[in-house]
Amino acid sequence: MKKNIAIFASGEGTNAQRIIDYFKDSDTFCVSIVVSNKPDAPVLKRADKAGIAFHVIKNKTEFYDTCQTIDILKAAKTDLIVLAGFLWMIPDNLIKAFPDKIINIHPALLPKFGGKGMYGMNVHKAVITAGENESGISIHYVNENYDEGKIISQHKCEITKSDTPESLSQKIQQLEHEFFPQIIEKLLSVK
Repeated sequence: MKKNIAIFASGEGTNAQRIIDYFKDSDTFCVSIVVSNKPDAPVLKRADKAGIAFHVIKNKTEFYDTCQTIDILKAAKTDLIVLAGFLWMIPDNLIKAFPDKIINIHPALLPKFGGKGMYGMNVHKAVITAGENESGISIHYVNENYDEGKIISQHKCEITKSDTPESLSQKIQQLEHEFFPQIIEKLLSVK
């Protein structure tokens, strides 16, 4: 029986696409649903093109005050929820319904440069401004606080004096695309 992955994403969906592609020919794992909080998010077009079901969360009330998302994930027989650029805090009822089965990728080496508002280019600008000589990605479990869940894996890259937030973003995206699907596969292989 295949193990099912649910991807939550709010934007372009390049990490989601990489995960979809990584597992598309697998006999063991599959992306069964993509969930977004934005009806016009390009990630939904990626899901549709790949023949993957998707759900749009209509509003924060639906997400935080009902069990609709939980019901949809259970109907999809979800084994692991993967946050790939999903910007809303995950509600307690969802964390309780899927304990240790929700992971996130963060574009910096936590615990540095995490927390509310630290996503995308905001993170890379903060890292460059702080004069760091390395950055990377952190894959971690999700708990009730932004970017504070137990770290599963970190992967680093060097920052040179010529790096800009944009060039650092490209280095980080390469790490995300290389390591995120591998870590998902490892987690699902032991659960």
